[in-house]
Amino acid sequence: MTQEQFTRYSFLLDRTARKVKQYAQQRFKSGDFDVTVDQWIVLKNLSENGKLSQTQLAGLVFKDHPTLTRILDLLCKKGYVERVPHPQDRRSFQLNLTPSGAKKVIELRPQILDIREKAWDKLNEKDFEEFKRILNTIYQNLGGESLEE
Repeated sequence: MTQEQFTRYSFLLDRTARKVKQYAQQRFKSGDFDVTVDQWIVLKNLSENGKLSQTQLAGLVFKDHPTLTRILDLLCKKGYVERVPHPQDRRSFQLNLTPSGAKKVIELRPQILDIREKAWDKLNEKDFEEFKRILNTIYQNLGGESLEE
């Protein structure tokens, strides 16, 4: 494969990822969800994983600490997330969904699924398997570990 082909495919991957996020952000904004896409990802991960340290959460949501801190500050201000003292380390804290945050996740989950399904329309199971294989290969080529096989 030529360098030009690699460049073209990288552009397609980047363009598509940006379009998916842009579409979701537009739908979040027009749907009056009271959270952004990045805030949703944090809420969803806390919902699925329970109490987490900021370092653990940063790894799950692929955000650096300053960015994640800003997101968490906003979610705490909205009453969706709370910082609780760590039981073994008084210098740190754990992040937890509040009852309001858990309710928000339940409320938004069906709408988020609808948004995500739009991108996958007209693709069949074989397409999904090949797509997953290709993305995992690219990710592993860059030093990442595959989440699914």
